[in-house]
Amino acid sequence: MLFRHWTATAPQSDDFQTLIPAQQTKQQTFLKKKKTKEKMAFKFLIFATMMVVTMANRKSSYVPPPYKPGYPAAKYEDVPACAKNNPKPWCLSDPDYPTYDVQKALDQHYQQVLALYKDVKATTSNSVDDLKDLEEETYLCPSSTAYVQPMRAVNVDGKWRVIVNKVESYDYLFTQSARIEECDVEVGSSCPLVSSCYESKCIQKNIFHRFLVFNPYDYYFPFAIENFELPASCGCVVGAFFP
Repeated sequence: MLFRHWTATAPQSDDFQTLIPAQQTKQQTFLKKKKTKEKMAFKFLIFATMMVVTMANRKSSYVPPPYKPGYPAAKYEDVPACAKNNPKPWCLSDPDYPTYDVQKALDQHYQQVLALYKDVKATTSNSVDDLKDLEEETYLCPSSTAYVQPMRAVNVDGKWRVIVNKVESYDYLFTQSARIEECDVEVGSSCPLVSSCYESKCIQKNIFHRFLVFNPYDYYFPFAIENFELPASCGCVVGAFFP
């Protein structure tokens, strides 16, 4: 049997010198590609961030076009004509009442307005929509009581408002009533039914009412609920006794 001996020969020094630069070149090429990819990823991240910021600025600076109402917006004076020669802060009749504008707006926003209207009737403790007759009452200071349906009134901010009243929409008549009581004597005078031995005076007491109002300058939803201060009773304050 023949045996062959294989003897490994060590590489020459010139071979080492050619292999090492080749490996270094591959590593350098790999590192360059890696750095290039990282730079591209970083640039893409900066570009994406700038695009997001630009889109956000465009969205925040967007102003929607003005809305045009479906009904002709009439011009309303700060003080209505019904308030002239009228010392009271409400009008029970108004020849300039914007019935057409209110009705058109009610037709456009019927469901939303109906929800507000029901809320006013349900949460207003002094709602008297179903009352028509007055009961005979006696007070220490004489007064006059009435159930009214104001067409316009001055709100708690001192501004005249159009109250939604006696206007029909989809066969539903919108009405709002309030009970008012005013002193028949001068406020501050002595109570007629109290003895002169006591210091007394008549005072006018007010109460807040909530009414559904029409605002012709709000084209998106021209209705709101606002507070109004109306006379509620004529009271008598009794002071010290004078023998």
